[in-house]
Amino acid sequence: MKEPQLPPADIPVNSISSSASSTPQQLRFLVIGAGSRGNAYAVAVTKVTPGTIHAVAEPHPFKRREFGRNYIWGQGSAQEGQEFTDWREWIRWETERRRADKGQDGAAGITGAGPVGVDGVFICTLDETHIEVIKAIAPLNLHILCEKPLALSLNDCLTVYRTLQPPEGADQRPRAQSKIFSIGHVLRYSPHNILLRKLLLAERVIGDIVSLEHTEPVGWWHFSHSYVRGNWRRATAAGDGSLLTKSCHDIDFILWLLCSPPSLENAVASGHEPHFPRSISSAGYMTQFRRSRKPAAAKDATNCLSCPAERDCSYSALRIYNDRHLAKGHASWPVDIVCPDIEDVYKTQGTAAAESHLLSRLREDYEVGKDADADIASRPWYGRCVYEADNNVCDDQVVTFAWDDEESEPRRLAKTATFHMIAPTEKQCERRGRVYGTTGEIEYDSRTISIYDFATAKTHVIDVPPPPPNQKESHGGGDYGLARQYVSAVDAVVNGGLDVETAQARFVGCTLEEAVRSHAVVFAAEEARREERVVQWKEWWNEKLKTSAAAWAA
Repeated sequence: MKEPQLPPADIPVNSISSSASSTPQQLRFLVIGAGSRGNAYAVAVTKVTPGTIHAVAEPHPFKRREFGRNYIWGQGSAQEGQEFTDWREWIRWETERRRADKGQDGAAGITGAGPVGVDGVFICTLDETHIEVIKAIAPLNLHILCEKPLALSLNDCLTVYRTLQPPEGADQRPRAQSKIFSIGHVLRYSPHNILLRKLLLAERVIGDIVSLEHTEPVGWWHFSHSYVRGNWRRATAAGDGSLLTKSCHDIDFILWLLCSPPSLENAVASGHEPHFPRSISSAGYMTQFRRSRKPAAAKDATNCLSCPAERDCSYSALRIYNDRHLAKGHASWPVDIVCPDIEDVYKTQGTAAAESHLLSRLREDYEVGKDADADIASRPWYGRCVYEADNNVCDDQVVTFAWDDEESEPRRLAKTATFHMIAPTEKQCERRGRVYGTTGEIEYDSRTISIYDFATAKTHVIDVPPPPPNQKESHGGGDYGLARQYVSAVDAVVNGGLDVETAQARFVGCTLEEAVRSHAVVFAAEEARREERVVQWKEWWNEKLKTSAAAWAA
């Protein structure tokens, strides 16, 4: 698969493609969901691409207005077509706009004097809404970047594929993709990981890859925030869980290194498929955050603010959100997830008012047996005792892959890989790993790549320059890289006259099919964990495709 070619900071992104016009069209994008991910992509688009954020759809008034001030209308006010309470309102508006401006195919440019639309969309809503949003947007024929995961079930992921991939033609082959599609697998786009892949696949600095070990240390309080108290704490029967919602881009990272060809463009031209694993297995547990682990001193308390052991508990919500963050002047993530308007309160009313606002939210609690389970599940409870929560996702999980030799050209050899997602760690999402090869081995973390050569017995350490301070919380620059490559692909199609398939391969470096299959591997691993068995990938995947196709036809 072709590595995303990140241009130097001083070179405009649209100079990558040869513009078909001396006056390139201004690229405009809508962001659906003004939470942390929506803001991450908006700031990236604004800082490192020629595109602009033109509109926002967000139900929370403060988050919507703050987003608009930061990226769209500044200190002025929103113009028509720039602010919507949700994506449904935007679709109604956009449908009417097109009806009034007949002759437009969905691009931002207009034929009349009415308000302009957008070229592409960033879908940054909660995971369970992605499938509904994509299905509703698909008829508008816009370029799409969807935050990971694509959907919460394999069937929904396959539905996305069938929704966005044109049907087969007379030759029984899928027709060419009509618009750019990208998924939020940001690990592919950080400078560190791009260099690592180049060293392994292009330069082959350790020869043939024999085995890989990759770990994501989630972070002790981060896991409690998002996966015990937060929106991602409950898995469903569809097969989702913390492996999907937290680590699907780690699984994708492993497949990117061990399955995908070095150049996607060349692979598409030659018809070479990825080197698929033979088998997938997994073991994982909800080890820590359950009632049997609750300290005896906490007695029957269910909320941190009324718990007699609160001051001695590492997972005290008061200690995490107030003492570690707000009391030190940090009103952004994760505090603004608990209280979306906390920064406004902090700025306008002061520290005491902000703390009072935070504590009022943390005091909110529920009573099992009295409150409906659907109501409990519908929202996060950030003051809830982590040992009395309604979470059911793994906080420790290992996935194991095995590949066979593939003797046909290009020849690819047997190998293994393991992935470990672990919650109680000092490091927070600072991934680390080791790759073993026939001529050496590589050790990596989020900052360095260390290469040991068997022949010379020497170690060469590469210190990868860290992202600029304003990109510190951007997955090692991956958010910026992904946004840049997505916008570059759209620019190449809109202004450069490049066909979508080539632009997708050259800039995004991942096809819609590959994104769906990457998610499928996660569901296969979860099935292996739940059923305590080894999944034979080829047979499993073919059966899932057969079942899905039959259901779709019906």
